[in-house]
Amino acid sequence: MKKIFLGCLFFSAFVQAQLQWRPLSSAFSNTNNHRFDDVFFLNENLGWAANGENAAVYKTTDGGTTWATQVNETSLGGNYYFRNIEFLNENVGFVGSLNNLFLRTTDGGEHWNPVTLPQPSPAVCGLAAAGPTTIYGCGTYFSPAFVIKSTDSGETWQYINMSAYATALVEVLFLDELNGYASGSNSNGGVILKTTDGGQTWTSLYNTGIAGEYVWKLQVLASNHNVIFGSVEANAPNFGKMLRSVDGGQNWVSKPLPYVSVQAIGFMDENHGWMGGYVSHLGENFPILETTDGGDTWTDIGVGSNLNRVVILSDHLAYASGTTIYKFSDTSLSATNFQENNRVPLKATVSPNPVKDKLNITVEFSNPDHLVIELYDAAGRFIKQLKLDEITTPGKRNYIFDFPYASGAYLLNLHNNTGRQSLKFIK
Repeated sequence: MKKIFLGCLFFSAFVQAQLQWRPLSSAFSNTNNHRFDDVFFLNENLGWAANGENAAVYKTTDGGTTWATQVNETSLGGNYYFRNIEFLNENVGFVGSLNNLFLRTTDGGEHWNPVTLPQPSPAVCGLAAAGPTTIYGCGTYFSPAFVIKSTDSGETWQYINMSAYATALVEVLFLDELNGYASGSNSNGGVILKTTDGGQTWTSLYNTGIAGEYVWKLQVLASNHNVIFGSVEANAPNFGKMLRSVDGGQNWVSKPLPYVSVQAIGFMDENHGWMGGYVSHLGENFPILETTDGGDTWTDIGVGSNLNRVVILSDHLAYASGTTIYKFSDTSLSATNFQENNRVPLKATVSPNPVKDKLNITVEFSNPDHLVIELYDAAGRFIKQLKLDEITTPGKRNYIFDFPYASGAYLLNLHNNTGRQSLKFIK
């Protein structure tokens, strides 16, 4: 018996040692250092990926080995930013963008058609299938806060105003047609909401208590719906956090991470999981971080950057979207050479610095975009939102604000489609 037991231990350890994250960059022809904001799989072979700033959708039928382009900016005839992608089945799927475009397919992505929503929805930041014909969406990181819902596979839609609960929503997650969660931000901090009646009423489960933070992503363990994880995107000099509840969201534990823009999160069980996001406040790359003790300690695995989504399919298979699409599986299957690159931040300046009675900001945009300008003190405490702007064409924008504040150091936070960054200035 002892020999058999040891043999099983050796085999199990060997299999675990072969499971590893790797990039699937060779499958894509136009990554161009733009982030893949989302990836979605119906099963281990059939999946889709959405590139953000390139506004492209790719489909795979072989677990990510090969991908076919289904739609891109050229075919759409405009400049868009794709935020998310979700399918109800192998035929019916949806893509949300940040530019007044919401798409639906009924043939597996061969053709995509614009959807007219019941009220103006400038951005759909989150999507969640909740049943055979029911899907939810939410938005948006730059406001307004809303939830959209369809119970007939996207033929008709209901619009739910969420301004009573949040100022911005970026994630929606449903267990079934009635029970689900949404997360984002309100004036007090990052917020997690819950509904038990299909989105008609909501209860606030948690607030981070720091204005300017977002609860960016949520995950409910498939094996135990009482275990919920969340990621908290912060604003420098504050750091992002991991959230965990083991009682269905009644109580939460917050654990800090050494990065600011924490976004992606995915756990295989209560202890083993990964997180990722944009670059830190120091400007270095934000790699995939791994924990095996429920988030008490984290290890840089040396792979991945700019993560926005982790999708867990089983205890030996997962996908993530970031600078490219990443796959967690048996490393003996294949490998690819790939150079990770940092996100390119906005070109922004404050001049003159020190400022006097006016704050002058110049921001250069390379693509249509959105911009939220927020003012913080040197300790990272929120003072005021200065501007919410929609950028329809590339180029420089100049912003001038009265600055009736005391002498000292301040932080200017710029939040756009591709991330957040801070500028320090003094008066």
